[in-house]
Amino acid sequence: MTSTTSDDLAEPGSGDLLVWILAWSELAAFGALLAAFVIASWISPEDFLAGRARLDTTIPIANTVVLLASGWFAAMAARQTRLLGRRLLLLAAAAGGFLFTALKVHEYGQEGASLLSNDAFSTLYVLITGFHLAHVLFGSCVLALIARFPSRENVHLMTTLWHVIDIVWLVMFPLVYLL
Repeated sequence: MTSTTSDDLAEPGSGDLLVWILAWSELAAFGALLAAFVIASWISPEDFLAGRARLDTTIPIANTVVLLASGWFAAMAARQTRLLGRRLLLLAAAAGGFLFTALKVHEYGQEGASLLSNDAFSTLYVLITGFHLAHVLFGSCVLALIARFPSRENVHLMTTLWHVIDIVWLVMFPLVYLL
């Protein structure tokens, strides 16, 4: 037997405007940062080639898989009708975000002094990936909190934003690490 609340019966879509305002503002902020990264790479191609050469892609590839799995758990939570199942899926999504955070911090530790360089690549790399990391960490905390209060509205709002964070990473990963 599952437990439901009056919030579970709320009409979906009642907070859609807020969701889309938040999603588009996030995309605009990251879009501006990534545009700055691309423009700077055109201005100083040697710095960006050297900067990318210092990076190891093993952890970022693992982080891509972790974020995609986490996004899948979030999507399944949004579709889940059983309260316990929704909670467990939200916690799994949050755990993926926490794992991403741990791997990213480990990556920063491996890169060490090269991240402290005064070149454009290092500055923008730390700014962009750090800004994304802050979003992942905050989002993971919110997912864990929402697991305690998993109303459909809360789950819809946060899982939509979680997918925006995934989309940003899927654009950021090749731009920063591969191109």
